[in-house]
Amino acid sequence: MQNDEQQIKQLVATWLGASKAGDTEKVLSLMSDDVVFLVCGQPPMRGKSAFAASQSTLSGVDIDATSEIQEIKVVGEWAYMWTNLSIVITPKTGGASVTRAGNTLSILHKQNGSWLMVRDANMLTAVELEGEIH
Repeated sequence: MQNDEQQIKQLVATWLGASKAGDTEKVLSLMSDDVVFLVCGQPPMRGKSAFAASQSTLSGVDIDATSEIQEIKVVGEWAYMWTNLSIVITPKTGGASVTRAGNTLSILHKQNGSWLMVRDANMLTAVELEGEIH
């Protein structure tokens, strides 16, 4: 189990690093083909192609995210993970950053020896700092 938990923690670190670098292909390699993302106020985003399309809208911004893993449970080839996630989105041309933060709940499946994201629900909301919403 410990090795599985370490692999899942590495998946998170790789995902965050690839997101910061704008490496969508690397992020896509960390999810199953039938991945589903649940986001507040939006219909479910189904599949890698939908995720890739959503990422193409981010070419004009820099992404910096931190994730604090609160819990990982592994049951055979399945696992779930709860995190506190914070994402700062900054326009490359300047301007105010937007910060969104909240909890996520992810389901992972081990396929061919590697953990992949299969479902992800996040409750990220705009963060208010000093009377301003970011």
